[in-house]
Amino acid sequence: MAGRLVLCSCAGTQDVRAEALASASGRSCDRVHSALCCAAPEVVAEAFAAPDTLMACEQEAARLTALAAEGGVGAPRFVDIRDRAGWTDDGDPTAKQAALLAEAALPVPDTPMIDVASEGLCLVVGPEDVAMAAALRLKDILAVTVLLPEGAEAPEERGVEAVSGRIRRASGGFELTLDGLRQIDPAGREIVFGAPRDGARTRCDVILDLSGGTPLFPAHHKRDGYLRPDPGRPQAVADAVLAASQLVGTFEKTLHVRVEPSLCAHSRAEQTGCTRCLDLCPTGAILPAGEHVTVDPMVCAGCGACASVCPSSAITYDAPPVEDTFRRIEVLARTYRDRAADPTLLVHDEHGREMIALAARHGRGLPAHAVPLELPALAAFGHAESMAALGAGFARVDILPGPRTERDPLLAQIALANALAGREAVRLLDATEPDALEAETRAPVPSAVAEPILPLGTRRQVTRVAAAALHDGAPVLPLPEGAPYGAVLLDRDACTLCLSCVSLCPSGALLDNPDRPEVRFVEDACLQCGLCANICPEDAIALEPRLDLSPDALSPRVLNAEEPALCVECGKPFGVASTIERIAGMLADRHPAFGAEKARMIRMCDTCRVNAMAHSTDSPFAAAPRLRPRTAEDYLN
Repeated sequence: MAGRLVLCSCAGTQDVRAEALASASGRSCDRVHSALCCAAPEVVAEAFAAPDTLMACEQEAARLTALAAEGGVGAPRFVDIRDRAGWTDDGDPTAKQAALLAEAALPVPDTPMIDVASEGLCLVVGPEDVAMAAALRLKDILAVTVLLPEGAEAPEERGVEAVSGRIRRASGGFELTLDGLRQIDPAGREIVFGAPRDGARTRCDVILDLSGGTPLFPAHHKRDGYLRPDPGRPQAVADAVLAASQLVGTFEKTLHVRVEPSLCAHSRAEQTGCTRCLDLCPTGAILPAGEHVTVDPMVCAGCGACASVCPSSAITYDAPPVEDTFRRIEVLARTYRDRAADPTLLVHDEHGREMIALAARHGRGLPAHAVPLELPALAAFGHAESMAALGAGFARVDILPGPRTERDPLLAQIALANALAGREAVRLLDATEPDALEAETRAPVPSAVAEPILPLGTRRQVTRVAAAALHDGAPVLPLPEGAPYGAVLLDRDACTLCLSCVSLCPSGALLDNPDRPEVRFVEDACLQCGLCANICPEDAIALEPRLDLSPDALSPRVLNAEEPALCVECGKPFGVASTIERIAGMLADRHPAFGAEKARMIRMCDTCRVNAMAHSTDSPFAAAPRLRPRTAEDYLN
């Protein structure tokens, strides 16, 4: 076994079985401590002496780390199996404890980071009474400028720079455009503001907004460096001033998402297709950039909603990566099912962790079947992750949002997951108190899938495999509007086989045939981005959201096909026969430029047509006859 497992029964308040838990985590464990956090430093040092030690107590991590340092050894990794599993009143917690330990034993992926430098340029916005007071407290730490409302009198205090005006636009890393900007005119006996001017530009690192009005940014609580306390609450203002004073220096910022532009289905040939991420981003961090989108890492707050709705995985959540989430889900399900049946998955964030701890300490705790999975961003847990959990063996998925979790993306993904599962298998828990959480998680549990899947591959691949495991046979599942799976419906009578849809399809779902006029379709590859319907000149294309689980969806099928036109000169196939004949019929003997000879050219391939035009008597390419060269005989005559 690799590494060592240290267990503690927390003074006998939880049932801990060393042999089963050691086997589940793949680590050695020789004893169960009773109250290790109260032991002497040498006892803790002995327990943590082995390298790569996993300590099954997260609540006392700080205390145990200090005792380990006092004993001269390094701190281990910590995992909570007490609040999340041990303190429960309805059954043997061993299966859930084993699952949590097996998950904690997985390698932790590196989190991508970038360095963000703040020079301490601070803009304080608001009325003079609160703005000047806050600025005076910050002036010795940050480079402070106070922006007073338009029409305000110039302040007598000269300890900080003051201007008046209004912010027209604030974007990016706080690039500001100001209108009505008036700066203090230092000349003269009185302190007054000068003449106003519009369109002034500046930048800052920190904005302390004490105006109490409309926020400068959407989802303003997610913007690093933008502080907006209630100006009527002195304690909130004092807390914001303290927070602003710390925002100077170089900081690490997480790169939450990874973008692959070549997979993006946003636009082709100036035709807009998929806008799912643009419609959902709460901070405005996602912007169009030609045929794809781009994400500003300085604005992105890492909610993960864009990754959950992206149909092509052009945007993927990277902190942690989706493959790590799939791996954690599979390990939790497999380890639990090795010892018990029909687990449920409780997905939560940091707020949910506190709810679980309160329920365990002051109530009945989570039921034994509810296996918690903590994620930094709940909106990144989309329909694919829910389907992975159901396919891996969880009977139900419960999602516990926090107070600031975006619910609209979650509700849309839950509706899609339930349509894919064919039942109400995913729920959003509106539990605001520990007692309500206990009651919700103790709802009757349905039966889990009989033969679990291994969730490997892309989100689309995992979704398809999980849906097939949940349904007998190969049905076609109807899906809600906006689903990223579906069919292209082609009106054959309206289609002229111009193949515009094929040339614009970003995923290769629409294909042509190099040997004949034909449109083919691979349903499994269709993103339902709508580009084909937007570009079709005949309005012959419609979209149907659905998931076809039959093998036919993986292979090309013909949507429309016709016989090719054969060149009347060389016999080469060069176009659609019906289209060529229709054009020839429309122009022959009805237009002065298209007599019988010209109409015949319409039935020629491009090469023969050029040759015929070049050799015709009234060829538009013909020049005047060349002059006969003069010779010596001409001069002698």
